[in-house]
Amino acid sequence: MLAGVKLLGRKKDTPPPDETDVEAAADSEQDSGRDAESSRPRTTPPKGRPTPKRDATRRRGPVAPAPMTTAEARRRRKELRKKMSREERREDKIARRAAQAERRERMMAGDEDYLLPRDKGPVRRYARDVVDARRFGVLGLFMPIALGLIFIMLAVPQVQYFISPAMLILMAIMVIDGFILGRRVNRLVDEKFPDNTESGWKLGFYAASRASQLRRMRAPKPRVKRGDKVT
Repeated sequence: MLAGVKLLGRKKDTPPPDETDVEAAADSEQDSGRDAESSRPRTTPPKGRPTPKRDATRRRGPVAPAPMTTAEARRRRKELRKKMSREERREDKIARRAAQAERRERMMAGDEDYLLPRDKGPVRRYARDVVDARRFGVLGLFMPIALGLIFIMLAVPQVQYFISPAMLILMAIMVIDGFILGRRVNRLVDEKFPDNTESGWKLGFYAASRASQLRRMRAPKPRVKRGDKVT
């Protein structure tokens, strides 16, 4: 009698669901769920790398920009040294001295990365070679002659009347020698670098100022010897 009772809302021709069909449907749903999870993109990064959430906590804030001036860099260095211990300050001082010595050594050797802006470029390098190859120049004697005259004037005050005109004559000779050297350097530079756009006045003054220094005190150091042919 119970078997003949028809369930409400079910069609006459539809048989009741079998238990095996229900289990098969459940298994198919679980398989589809696994497929969906496997096809879903992973958000966890590979091993050896921090998770995005943990990596975000490490970011303390924006990095301070590089110092624009020497005074600003010095101020930052002082603030950093206040937070260091005595041993750290000593090690930092030794490291800075070593870095300064290396920079000066490379600058004196003529390394373009360590030269001052006024000394950079093939034109300035060629001008230095022309000046350093001179056999004799009055400009190079300016400092020793001037120091000698000043010493004589202090030791023998009576000769001050004669030293003042001598100083004026010496300065006039220096100006003439510097003018001649500047014109020569500009002529040679124009021959070697036809596309050079540097001002002739600046280049001539650069050559004269280098020639007025003692050879051993010139920076960068001379690459050529006196009398060498500069090409």
